[in-house]
Amino acid sequence: MTANTLVRVLASPFQIGALVIDPPILQAPMAGFTNYAYRQIVREYGGVGLQATEMVNARGFVWMDERAEHPDRLWGVAEEARPLAVQIWDNDPETMARVGRRLVEEYRVSVVDINFGCPVKKVTEKAHSGSYLLRDPERIGRIVRRLAEACAPTPVTAKIRLGCTRDRIVANEVAQVVEEAGAAALTVHGRTAADMFTGRADWERISAIKPYLKKIPLIGNGDIDSPQRVVEIFQNYAIDGVMIARASLGRPWLFAQAAAALRGLPIPPDPTPEEQRACMLRHYAMILERFGEEQGTVLMRKYACCYAQGRHGARFFRTHVAHVATPAEFYEVVDRYFPMES
Repeated sequence: MTANTLVRVLASPFQIGALVIDPPILQAPMAGFTNYAYRQIVREYGGVGLQATEMVNARGFVWMDERAEHPDRLWGVAEEARPLAVQIWDNDPETMARVGRRLVEEYRVSVVDINFGCPVKKVTEKAHSGSYLLRDPERIGRIVRRLAEACAPTPVTAKIRLGCTRDRIVANEVAQVVEEAGAAALTVHGRTAADMFTGRADWERISAIKPYLKKIPLIGNGDIDSPQRVVEIFQNYAIDGVMIARASLGRPWLFAQAAAALRGLPIPPDPTPEEQRACMLRHYAMILERFGEEQGTVLMRKYACCYAQGRHGARFFRTHVAHVATPAEFYEVVDRYFPMES
């Protein structure tokens, strides 16, 4: 058996409920980043088995719904291509069920994902949600069970961290609770809530969860920054799929590169500087169309900084683009620094 054949076997498609995830590469939900424009750019390059929105606050959704307002984080969801997951968070099973059912009936989403992994203080300490709930597996079970009932037959999934702290790893226990409550898949980020995004993701601990799951797939997340790393993970760890997050923000073509590597095909090269510039400007155009010149330009600053990551002159580009306030200023900075000579 060749190495390439081995990789194909290890990285075969898997299912979330009746939904086939092919390739077994998922795009992570990231607050403030994975909006419709970003998802469209990723979709242009391909290589993703399942995309996801930013996480949506269930209680906030209800509040806006009562005022006939449409959450920005659901921009484009109703019309865009499938499959597509929407991630929601809260700590009340009935609120979550109400929102999940709306997402299924009105937005026709492919998957409803529950966030039990966010470590940000306004979600954990203030709202007692996200990774805060890892200390209460019983409540996690109630939330998953109620949401799975409300959303059926659309699959419900959960995303967790290893635990709240390194001395209290609860992922094995929580994984069993999530599966028994009716979830169709589990994603695990290989850090604790206390780690935030420091240190390295612990893929050994992610892989160790697999024997605790009897029926549902395990998806691993954390520090995936190259197609080679994706191949290494499938070769060395007991997981069904991988979820790519921060590394893709300035490299939306990373998914396509990873998918090619898993198929044993030549990995497409990074786009040229000119192509990367064009990609960033397409992204900006979609942001402007949705949010207008003032808000859209401010929003685009963080994306532009991601596109510059790792390139010659990136520090100076970020310094200047972080202060632009109009399209004219944005284009002037882009003209000055893109394409960047390597």
